[in-house]
Amino acid sequence: MQKITFAKGDGIGPEIMDATLAVLKAANARIEWEEIKVGEKVYLSGNTSGIDKSAWDSIRKNKIFLKAPITTPQGGGYKSLNVTMRKTLGLYSNVRPCKSFYPYVQTKHPEMDVVIIRENEEDLYAGIEHQQTDEVVQCLKLITRPGCEKIVRYAFEYAKLYKRKKVSCFTKDNIMKHTDGLFHRVFKEIAVEYPDIESDNWIIDIGAARLADTPELFDVVVMPNLYGDIVSNITAQISGSIGLAGTANVGATCSMFEAIHGSAPDIAGKDIANPSGLLRAAVMMLNQIGQQDIAEVVKNAWSCAIEEGIHTKDIYTEGISTQLFGTRAFTEAIIARLGQKPKRLRMAEYAKDVKLNIPTYKRRKKSKKVLKGVDVFVDWAGADSNVLATRLKKLNSDIKLSMITNRGVKVWPEGFEETFCTDHWRCRFEVENGHPAAQTSIPELLGKALLEEVEVIKTENLYEFDGERGYSLGQGQ
Repeated sequence: MQKITFAKGDGIGPEIMDATLAVLKAANARIEWEEIKVGEKVYLSGNTSGIDKSAWDSIRKNKIFLKAPITTPQGGGYKSLNVTMRKTLGLYSNVRPCKSFYPYVQTKHPEMDVVIIRENEEDLYAGIEHQQTDEVVQCLKLITRPGCEKIVRYAFEYAKLYKRKKVSCFTKDNIMKHTDGLFHRVFKEIAVEYPDIESDNWIIDIGAARLADTPELFDVVVMPNLYGDIVSNITAQISGSIGLAGTANVGATCSMFEAIHGSAPDIAGKDIANPSGLLRAAVMMLNQIGQQDIAEVVKNAWSCAIEEGIHTKDIYTEGISTQLFGTRAFTEAIIARLGQKPKRLRMAEYAKDVKLNIPTYKRRKKSKKVLKGVDVFVDWAGADSNVLATRLKKLNSDIKLSMITNRGVKVWPEGFEETFCTDHWRCRFEVENGHPAAQTSIPELLGKALLEEVEVIKTENLYEFDGERGYSLGQGQ
């Protein structure tokens, strides 16, 4: 018996969790259940994190968490508990299989069978945001080599384990050359270690378009956090319904399994919610804990019900569905079919006693890091960049003003008067002779800025790493 933590959540959460537990118990899953409380009621009790210490203790002790959807109260500065849990527990990989169940569930893509593997901890979801001027806020996009290596290797190991033929990478490194560029570079480095698995890379916009139009081109797709969040919802929907999709959040020591949809409070208590997403997440959980035999029985019973047209309201279609079932009746139908096998949908057969091999990250040899200057961000309400440049040149030392941008576009020297400017200016100071900048140059510059009444709101040091520029050029340079 394995002890597993579970939470019933909010809205429709208790209904679909009760349904899922009923099926697993009827299938004789070798599980001992431990319930915790998380979500809206915990938030509103005065706990702004939505989870208390005893709940954390249970999850960390049992290592496996099955979670129904929760509600994050609006307003009040409440942080998403889902994001908090993924990052706090190191659940770096989000795995979302998206397969069509044609002809029993309507879809324009009957051959679709795609797995989206999304980096789950960093990118823009680091949630580091600042308002810097009256007109400008920023959000920092953090991409790390350890994060890239872990998720990309996970994607290839997943493909290897489940006998998938290809791994595709989606990025936007034609624009974000350093952040998305790192993700793409790591993908290419790791792909060569798996010569038996085909690999390719797509710019996210055309990749997402082709995935929505011709998903049969893809098999396993790996991408950074934000893109993965959006694309995985699209793929789940076009495969048939978001209500059918489950997801796994996998870390080195802990894992969390959940449906991808929200708590849907508008239909809570009406016995119409579809428990399929959470049940399919539970099948992924059974595979994770080595109970593939139970996973097969549950998945096959669910497939039998779907084949027979036993459908809940969200997927009910005249001419395809045979009868409209509520949550409880749908659950009972699945239980009644335990031990049966589908006739047309693919029968579930999972490899036994196998695990993904994800090695511990090892830091590379430290690069030679050379200071080349600084970007000074200034709050200034003027409109003429030449006027600002005249003031900033007074700050010159061994690092000298070389460029001013506004919203990333070069406006000095030789800017265009048509360029719209806000009150937020990036002012780049660089060495001219190619030598390293002195460590004292930046503090001296900031001291001069204070005397000249230049309002500095942020600085970013400019470095080379092993001779490679580690900062972007301005648009128009």
